[in-house]
Amino acid sequence: MGKQNYTVPESKKVRYIIHTNCKNEADDQYTLAHCLLTPRFEVRGIIAAHFEKNNGRYKKGQTTKASYDEIIKITDLMNLRGRYPVLMGATHPMQSTTIPAISEGAKFIVKEAMKKDERPLYIGLQGALTDLATAILIEPTICKKMTAIWVGGGDYPNGGQEYNLMQDIIATNVVFQSEMPVWQIPLSVYKNFAVSLAELQVKVQPYGKLGNYLFQQLVDLNIKLSNDEPNFDWPHGEIWGLGDEAVVAALMQEEQRQELYEVRNAPLINTETMGYIQSSARPIRVYNKMDYRMTLEDLFAKLAIFAQNK
Repeated sequence: MGKQNYTVPESKKVRYIIHTNCKNEADDQYTLAHCLLTPRFEVRGIIAAHFEKNNGRYKKGQTTKASYDEIIKITDLMNLRGRYPVLMGATHPMQSTTIPAISEGAKFIVKEAMKKDERPLYIGLQGALTDLATAILIEPTICKKMTAIWVGGGDYPNGGQEYNLMQDIIATNVVFQSEMPVWQIPLSVYKNFAVSLAELQVKVQPYGKLGNYLFQQLVDLNIKLSNDEPNFDWPHGEIWGLGDEAVVAALMQEEQRQELYEVRNAPLINTETMGYIQSSARPIRVYNKMDYRMTLEDLFAKLAIFAQNK
């Protein structure tokens, strides 16, 4: 790994679990690399998540393996194969709020949360909440031992259609109605991590095999999806969203900046409409803005440092 000419004090480091539906589209790969290049994050493991509702791009039951293989691809490009545990999450959404979807990923979450370690533990969730909800059902006491950062859900107060939420609404209700501390980054906030393809060509592609792959796989998917569904309004043609960068932003930006979020009662979520139903459940943190510039520039800088020092 490339050398960074600075150190992060041990007291400022956090334990971190990466949870990613890494082959769903093209931004998870950027955030996976960003997390692995961020010295504040002591990455404890990487969990491959399903994205079963994918408009037929992958056969049923194969999306978790696709995420797993893409994680391995990125770690290979970074010469990190074998450095971190890579675990398979559930291959399908939960069918009931009381029946867990057992996976090695969910078991890993429980194992890591139950360790005797004074450092805080976070899990950054870049897709469905299936594995976290299952872990809570397996061992509810983990809720007092970790914090979940989730990119997903519609905007407040009404909620509505949103891709990560759509993957497992039941699991989201399990997590929201539990005692797990949740930092939620909803749709209109994560959409602000927007980049142009020209920007990525200049700031990502030139930086080694990793940078070239991150850029090229995004450009290729941009063409493929546009050819497959020419009448669909996404992708947009010359821009992309690196929305999963929100999990990095939540831990990188100043913790004292309370103007970035508000505290709301966790809603129940309508399983048909994905609308929010007001409840008297416990509070969660909901972001209404983030430090987009700092986060994206940090990503670009770390990719450059990594390439220059190889």
